[in-house]
Amino acid sequence: MFVEILRGLGTTFREMLTKPVTVQYPEERRPVATRFKGRHYLQRYENGLEKCIGCSLCAAACPADAIFVEADYNTDAERYSPGERYARVYEINMLRCIFCGYCEDACPTEAIVLGDNYELSFTDRRQAIYPKEMLLVPVPQDGQPTPQVTEPGKFTRSIPVMQDPTD
Repeated sequence: MFVEILRGLGTTFREMLTKPVTVQYPEERRPVATRFKGRHYLQRYENGLEKCIGCSLCAAACPADAIFVEADYNTDAERYSPGERYARVYEINMLRCIFCGYCEDACPTEAIVLGDNYELSFTDRRQAIYPKEMLLVPVPQDGQPTPQVTEPGKFTRSIPVMQDPTD
């Protein structure tokens, strides 16, 4: 019994002499794992159109029922995404989200991705509901903001066919 006490005290004294691992958090951030699932983002194509087509598969796959999607139809005068529909309303309740990544796996257009941002704080419940405007990534440099005006019949697929850059 006395030997165990001495081994325990030895461990304690050894740890007292080692240098502590301290990260000065706001200035210095530790890298996250490659498979870390953090804040959600809605992606865009290079031309600025949104990748989300309003199919609601992410909402169906969410085990916590944290995602709400309401779809609407695109017109040539107001085009948000290629294809027939777009997500008019897209909301994620971050208080309900369990960051499982099922929404990312279920998305056929790879519109929703979970990034590496883990700094999520709210002062009230309304701030925890992220609307579509908060989730969308900024418009690329070469792209245009949505909605866009397009010529009739230009977009007939929900995932645009990539053009060969040598043409």
